[in-house]
Amino acid sequence: MFDSLSELIEKIALGEDSIIEFKSQLSSRDSLADEITAFANAKGGVILMGVEDNGDIVGIENSQLNEDEKTVIEVCRDSITPEVNIFTEKLLIDDKNILKIEVPHSLFVHKSPNGYFMRQGSSKREMPPEQLARLMQSRSQARIINFDEQLVPNTDRDTLQRELYQRFIGVTTGDDEVNLLCKRRLLVKDNDKYRASVAGVLMCSNHSDEYLYHSFVKAVYYNSTTRDANYQIDAKDFKGTLDVQIIDAFKFVEKYNKVSATKDIGRIDKPQYSMRAVFEALVNAVVHRDYSKHGSTIRLFMFADRLEIYSPGALANTLTIDSLLYNQVTRNELLARLLAEIALDDNANKLVNRRSFLEGRGEGVGIILKESDQLSGKKPVYEMYGEELCLTIFAAKSLQNGK
Repeated sequence: MFDSLSELIEKIALGEDSIIEFKSQLSSRDSLADEITAFANAKGGVILMGVEDNGDIVGIENSQLNEDEKTVIEVCRDSITPEVNIFTEKLLIDDKNILKIEVPHSLFVHKSPNGYFMRQGSSKREMPPEQLARLMQSRSQARIINFDEQLVPNTDRDTLQRELYQRFIGVTTGDDEVNLLCKRRLLVKDNDKYRASVAGVLMCSNHSDEYLYHSFVKAVYYNSTTRDANYQIDAKDFKGTLDVQIIDAFKFVEKYNKVSATKDIGRIDKPQYSMRAVFEALVNAVVHRDYSKHGSTIRLFMFADRLEIYSPGALANTLTIDSLLYNQVTRNELLARLLAEIALDDNANKLVNRRSFLEGRGEGVGIILKESDQLSGKKPVYEMYGEELCLTIFAAKSLQNGK
């Protein structure tokens, strides 16, 4: 919204209305939460910090700009239920710093500490019970559109890279290309513009984390049984498209997957981890995480005795820890379909014995439990920590130790 600087300057000159709000400086957290939810509960909008109510541009000090952006993100995460997926941008107008906060139209109804608000004209209004009830009813129906199909603010067709999206639509040009991108839900029509969808950004951009913060895999290897910086051997952030993130994280584990062997006739190699189980665990973490949550990444921790994978988001729908083995519910159906279309290279195929990243048979959890248990003698453990799923896979003990 207001993507060009000239368009934004023209809008500032016209003053506040139902889709734009000015703030000379950061207000209280609760008040800011009210403004953000009011836009999200209506048709979306933009908050400009560093602009007076009358349109005068006063700017924000350099030293304060990053702090204000951090506070805004914290407010969306901690003070609004459910949290709002915003996009922030730092701009320079007349040599003065401006913080642009773009609030998209949401498929959810959001509550701030002071209640339920909606933008009306140039101000917010608390919704009366009957209006709130109608909005909740209408948006409960709208949520049949999955989050991975929703548009990402401040993106356009050029956000998607041709060599990446041609994997899904083939080689074509012009209107046919746009139509196919929309048909595959990689692009979404937004009034008179096209925006990349969440799935489009995650599968067709090498810079997805610039649009969807924390949409990458963080991996750390410790030569110990605890998170101790003194024993940290390696740490990497794996970014890019989701298929690249999976392979890079997979190779990270493979690099430190120690292999022991018997010295008897008929040597038997025994790795700490089944790489097939690790691959399934990484695919599940990437496909089923909640990409609307900004506060954390997928984290992979390797220790001397175990591997832990944390994936943001509560279990989808009616799933429970006990039912993971028996039920298959996909949070991000579009992402799952796209990953199923990407073939694995020969090296990965040999290790995991499959042709594509996702085969849709619902066998992933079973493979993780069975193959890991066979190696270590201990079943992997799934646990919920708040709204985050943690999988622990235990390392097999060394054959040379006779264990």
